[in-house]
Amino acid sequence: MRQRLSSEPDRYRGRRRVPTPPRSRYAAVVTTAFVGAGVVALGAGALPDAKAVSPSALADLEKAAATSEDVSARSADAQQAPASRDHRDDGLASTLAAAPDVWRLPLENYNFTSPYGMKWNKLHAGIDLAAPEGTPYNAVHAGTVTKAGWFGGYGYCVIVQHSDGTESIYGHSSSLLVSEGQEVKAGDPLGLVGNTGHSYGSHLHLELHVNGKPTDPIPYLRDRKVDIQLKVDDPYADVAAS
Repeated sequence: MRQRLSSEPDRYRGRRRVPTPPRSRYAAVVTTAFVGAGVVALGAGALPDAKAVSPSALADLEKAAATSEDVSARSADAQQAPASRDHRDDGLASTLAAAPDVWRLPLENYNFTSPYGMKWNKLHAGIDLAAPEGTPYNAVHAGTVTKAGWFGGYGYCVIVQHSDGTESIYGHSSSLLVSEGQEVKAGDPLGLVGNTGHSYGSHLHLELHVNGKPTDPIPYLRDRKVDIQLKVDDPYADVAAS
């Protein structure tokens, strides 16, 4: 730093010098502390004294909190209600399927190709429902599987005996999904449509034996709210009527 010569005029003589702002970290901390203390003091002055709060106001606050909790609980119950109803519906469907008065269609999609009656100079003791090979077919009524295997001209066959002694026979399967002695409900899968045994094309052969004798499935099932020709069944009709 160059020293001022004695011959040079003093440029600062007679002027008031402005003090240099503090640059040290200590000074900055002290300044911040003073400012913060002032803000806290102002905030404390703005807050109400807890002792001065009206008891009725506190009661209103507690009541509002209780109401909010009640609304939340009812909302949670409402969200769980649909699942509970679905569970009840599933249980109802399962119970109806096992009921002695419920009958179902053996297939969902099929073409009715051959009725009960004389065919090629012999009795065609059932009906034929054409469907692609591998299509699942189902029990028309609850009962016990008494036959599940090869059965002569029926090919791979399932026979279900029902509680009143009636038997339903399902022929020409490509594969079986049940075993002898198994309990089934109306609508349970029994096997897959095929072309085994004395068969000409993929189809399900369905027979009903009542009192040990073949019976035309069309009118028999129609009396039980199952229409093979219209492809309609109504397993909940009795429940709806009650």
